[in-house]
Amino acid sequence: MRGVVVAVVVTVAGLVALLSFKTHTSSAERAVASTGNLSPLLPGEHAVIGRAVRTVYGPVQVRVVEQARKIVAVDILQHPAETGMDIQIGQYAFPKLVGETLAAQSARIDTVSGATYTSGGYISSLQSALDGKSAVGKQSAVGKQSAVGKQSALSGGA
Repeated sequence: MRGVVVAVVVTVAGLVALLSFKTHTSSAERAVASTGNLSPLLPGEHAVIGRAVRTVYGPVQVRVVEQARKIVAVDILQHPAETGMDIQIGQYAFPKLVGETLAAQSARIDTVSGATYTSGGYISSLQSALDGKSAVGKQSAVGKQSAVGKQSALSGGA
């Protein structure tokens, strides 16, 4: 009986130590992550970059690609990635948010359960891009970028 108690105590202590272990990341990895997979612009497509929105866990920033007044892609430029949980939430939430954006053709979408802050940052950055209020600029298929804050024919209600 005494051996069983010792085994249980050692197992519990080991699990507590394992679950409380925090990995170390370099300062470069701690910086906000970027997907790095931007949708290439095809002829007739334009992109506008939304403002970087601060959330509790880090900034969120998107790039909206539109063609003929229709949103055809949304790229995540910045997202929280300081912890494994941040990355896991982003991998779960962003595909859902992008899918809803493409279906709704606006920023009037629901937040993702369990990713409230990230969803809020995404929606705010998306809306700033759709409003054309981005200070970052606009891109066209030829790859030129200007500091123009307006995106022609792209609005949040379309």
